[in-house]
Amino acid sequence: MGIEIEKKYRLTREQHEQLARRLSESGAVYIGAEFEENTLYAGGNLDLRRQALRLRRVAGKFILTYKERSASESAIKRHREDETLVEDAQALSDILEALGFKPALVYEKRRAAWQLNGTEVVVDELPFGLFVEIEGEENRIIEVEHLLGLAEAEAEMATYPELAQRYGKQRGDVIEARFQ
Repeated sequence: MGIEIEKKYRLTREQHEQLARRLSESGAVYIGAEFEENTLYAGGNLDLRRQALRLRRVAGKFILTYKERSASESAIKRHREDETLVEDAQALSDILEALGFKPALVYEKRRAAWQLNGTEVVVDELPFGLFVEIEGEENRIIEVEHLLGLAEAEAEMATYPELAQRYGKQRGDVIEARFQ
């Protein structure tokens, strides 16, 4: 069982531009950029308020993820996160549907990633806003937050699926948050 420790911030356009400069000035190592399509499933025993079953399509690969959110008032979140590469996404989709899971939510994301001081910093653009996440040990997150000038940025407490539900459009049985 993996544990993900992260803090997410909502960014204005101005903060996004400042962050790009600070990443460059800080010596952050650019990992790359990618486009993602995320499909979340409902059904079975999933409690969608705290659990997610996601099939992510990125760079021609498919990754199945189970996430379970721990109750916390802290802006630094700890989640159970287990992932595995999927060889045949259609077969997996068929299996999930046979087990009673149905696609419920789809959201797209453009992500650019950096390594900095033992953390991963990802800058995300979704159809409903700009965000940055810092993932790593809690003390490193706080250190990088200050280094990148994010101490005053608004922490985003909602998950991307929660935001996609809020801002997405209903299409049949599925809510979608897609770029135009």
